[in-house]
Amino acid sequence: MKNKNIIFSIICLVIITVLLAIPTGFERDIYVNAEHAKVKILDVNNSKINVMGFIRQGEQTAQVEVMNGSFKGEILEGHNMFRGSLSSDKVFANGDIALALIEKNSNDEPIFVNLVDFYRINIELILAGIFILALIIVSGTTGIRTIISFVFTLTCIFKLFIPMLLKGYQPIMLALAIGVSISVVTLILVGGFTRKAYCAIIGAVLSSLITCILAIIFGHYFNIDGTVMEWSESLLYAGFFDLNLTQIYQAGIYLSCSGAIIDLAIDISASIDELSLKKPDISRKEILLSGLTIGKSIVGTQTTTLLLAYMGSFIGIMMVYMAQGTPLLNILNTKFIASEILQTFVGCIGLVIVSPFTALTCSYIYKK
Repeated sequence: MKNKNIIFSIICLVIITVLLAIPTGFERDIYVNAEHAKVKILDVNNSKINVMGFIRQGEQTAQVEVMNGSFKGEILEGHNMFRGSLSSDKVFANGDIALALIEKNSNDEPIFVNLVDFYRINIELILAGIFILALIIVSGTTGIRTIISFVFTLTCIFKLFIPMLLKGYQPIMLALAIGVSISVVTLILVGGFTRKAYCAIIGAVLSSLITCILAIIFGHYFNIDGTVMEWSESLLYAGFFDLNLTQIYQAGIYLSCSGAIIDLAIDISASIDELSLKKPDISRKEILLSGLTIGKSIVGTQTTTLLLAYMGSFIGIMMVYMAQGTPLLNILNTKFIASEILQTFVGCIGLVIVSPFTALTCSYIYKK
């Protein structure tokens, strides 16, 4: 069994490597005669900034030292343009580290330095390193397999799901195929080639199918189209007129709760696996009832977790509505809030039904 897990982990690493090597078809350098560089802000000039209330307009200039790339060590003048938007504008101070786009002329000399944003790659890598280290310390070899599962999921999303959506593949079927593949790989990596992993896979797949169906049905009756997704209109402006944004939104509903479905399925199957080891003579009916009882407690906390996770995405707009004294009926009927309600309850239903599916599957597999 240990050899199987090692071989499967190696296979997953090979698949990840192959996927990373395969081009998505959307690789292109949109910045001609320009390169990104890490720069240090030496001296800022705020004289060209116009402040009107909370909004800044104009331009911030700064002397910057290039820290890598073709112009490493050179002192250049950087420019930070303000758009009048608090969400996208940034203000640099002396000593800050920024990501800059350096435009060059035909002689490869710098002609303009655009200060794109604060440089966050280093701290992001540190945070990821802390996560990996904590996972390995707490979970050991299982933690290593969990990291492989984590990377596999990210690779599937960025190298398969998103590019294939842009190429016009059917969103729901694509999401289901990717989601099921991620579920199978994750559960086998975490649970091994065991009965508990097989039961969790069956329960998760059945719940995934019903969750997708519910997303389609209630998405239709809610009259919510895909433009409710942030940046969706930008896709249309970029020339992707043939994309079915509504189906992409519905596919996203399933994918956003698929991780919780996997979690709940393996929780129940692992509990039943331990129960069957402690009590080998347990009956099929007892397994089913025990699985349902275990599921009741887990579902209660999981649905609350899912609700809180979704609420975090629209807490700002809820504050705006409340500050304006908007009636609750109007709030619940708005397109954006209704879309979050749809996503929350479809996801919660998926969590609720995974419990009986997994328990029923365990009752048959553990007592053939």
